[in-house]
Amino acid sequence: MSPQNPNQPKDQPTLTLTNTPEYRDGYANSVQVRMSVWDFFLVFGTMSQDNPEVLNVRNFQGIYLSPQQAKALWNVLGHNLAQYEKAFGTLTLEQLPPTGGPIN
Repeated sequence: MSPQNPNQPKDQPTLTLTNTPEYRDGYANSVQVRMSVWDFFLVFGTMSQDNPEVLNVRNFQGIYLSPQQAKALWNVLGHNLAQYEKAFGTLTLEQLPPTGGPIN
């Protein structure tokens, strides 16, 4: 029997996290969301702009989520964003003025 976390209720199973051999970390500054009756589809990518006329998005991963998992993700992101803003200040989504150079 594995030791219980003292803060974990006794009727809850122990959670074990394992990364599969296919697991990869990645950075995304672009995410697109599509939805249907059955699921949400998140497409992650990187966005760059080499000149003012062309914005490039290179998608590298698509993830399907059930509506329940999408809501759970929304809740956990909301909680973590609130903690981030408490520690580092309010985030805004205002566009920065163009600098004339590439966006990385």
